[in-house]
Amino acid sequence: MTPGDDGAATRLTVAVRDDTDSAPRTWTLSCDPPGGDHPDPGGACRALTRTADAFAPVPPDRMCTQQYGGPATATVEGVWKGRPVSARYNRTDGCEIARWKAIAAVLSPPETRS
Repeated sequence: MTPGDDGAATRLTVAVRDDTDSAPRTWTLSCDPPGGDHPDPGGACRALTRTADAFAPVPPDRMCTQQYGGPATATVEGVWKGRPVSARYNRTDGCEIARWKAIAAVLSPPETRS
């Protein structure tokens, strides 16, 4: 077991849309041990473990830079270490871009090669 790991189950479904017209790319992800059909389950689990409050939304009173990072959106649903998760991600301002980058290994994994 790693520090902070309580041994509880993790089973997530990650869906990413590159833009509003595209079909989502969807993966499953489990951790402890890393698995599922996510292209990089080990990297994704490490990113989630090292990111405090990876699933928390941006607080409504936070000031964010007004920049646009593109039309991509994502959802993460399921259970993380025994706790229910339902999180939404986009790249519509600096705060949302930072959330995306913090768990980029989950939302923008390298493509698998055969």
